Amino acid sequence: MPFSSLGLDDALVRAVSILGYVAPTPVQTAAIGAILKGADVLALAQTGSGKTAAFCLPLLQGLQSLKRLPSTPTGAQQDLRKSIKALILVPTRELAAQVGDAMRSLAQDLPVAVKTAVVFGGVSINPQMMGLRGGADILVATPGRLLDLIDHNALGAHGLSQVNTLVLDEADRLLDLGFADELARILALLPAKRQSLFFSATFPQAVQALADALLRQPVRIEIAATPATQPVILQRAIEVDAPKRTQLLRHLVQHNEWTRVLVFVATKHAAEIIADKLRKAGVDAEPFHGLLSQGKRSQVLADFKASRVRLVVATDLAARGIDIAELPVVVNYDLPRSSVDYIHRIGRTGRAGQSGIAISFVTAESDAHFRLIEKRQALDLQREIIAGFEPVKAIMPAFAADATDATAPGTGGIKGKRPSKKDKLRAAAAQLHPSR
Repeated sequence: MPFSSLGLDDALVRAVSILGYVAPTPVQTAAIGAILKGADVLALAQTGSGKTAAFCLPLLQGLQSLKRLPSTPTGAQQDLRKSIKALILVPTRELAAQVGDAMRSLAQDLPVAVKTAVVFGGVSINPQMMGLRGGADILVATPGRLLDLIDHNALGAHGLSQVNTLVLDEADRLLDLGFADELARILALLPAKRQSLFFSATFPQAVQALADALLRQPVRIEIAATPATQPVILQRAIEVDAPKRTQLLRHLVQHNEWTRVLVFVATKHAAEIIADKLRKAGVDAEPFHGLLSQGKRSQVLADFKASRVRLVVATDLAARGIDIAELPVVVNYDLPRSSVDYIHRIGRTGRAGQSGIAISFVTAESDAHFRLIEKRQALDLQREIIAGFEPVKAIMPAFAADATDATAPGTGGIKGKRPSKKDKLRAAAAQLHPSR
């Protein structure tokens, strides 16, 4: 099915062709028509499935007719012309920039110009305020920075009162990162009569509850992974002693002559330390985490996408919403906390029909945790051992690991099974005051 069959204007069909889109993905096929008809949409589709274009294209088409006001507008019409028509909320700065770039690329040849503004924290607010002075048709924003701009009266006379369409992109991540209170403040400022679109890779209970409260008879779209839509990712599990992981990583990169590698670690400190060790060993590497300035983060991503940096060592900040074309390899240096995070991490490779490799380092301490990830994702990966990096610390056989408590020390724990802060405080208090 071609894009022209979805009801899109010729200018948008030409735009997708110029950008190299051959045919719509399943989520685009299902969502574009529903959005053009004005329906609320609840779309569940795996990472890399084309969700961004699924809402960008119909939003741009809808704005074409909205912007065709009289050639000599009245003062009130002029104010409305400057108001925000579509609001797209995203969880991270990188995703905000990515959605903004996609929107501008698709809109560049439209007969009626569409202004897209992108705002996020971590950078000076003043240029963003200046950029909004003349209004914007589409505003892509992280919740915190949007509220800052509202507090500074930067959205003009109408604020968010003229928003026709609200999009929550990576809706599960928005709530997972603790934006619930900020979302509630923003939603209270929007008109009750609007179109609402939720796009996500997963729908946990919190997202479903929000969707039930905000969406009106939504068209529900669920794109299950099939052989045709499933990314072609070769998943590997390599046994290694924890202290040898950096040496093994360097060996794999150099031996396989990988041009670009995204490496996931558990902490910001680890990202800095491992990147530094790799640089000293002759591997061009950069850290990527939330404590870096926005300018540095943007530069690292730009250099990585342009192959000026060979290896990026990142926290889970890079696991969602970052699209790096033709990324060949992802490495789980540290295992993710949850099986869902595992899918999002490896989903950075094997995108847009490309194949990729996802490698997980499995230590004796993390083996039980990896088996839980395998179980929840219906995986059964053969453990590999690389010559010269044979583990000294034995990994427990599978039948014994299954009988082990996953919350025991050294197993790594899985999200939802680890002791809570209150549990840890109670345990510490019991040790200090055993008689209580």
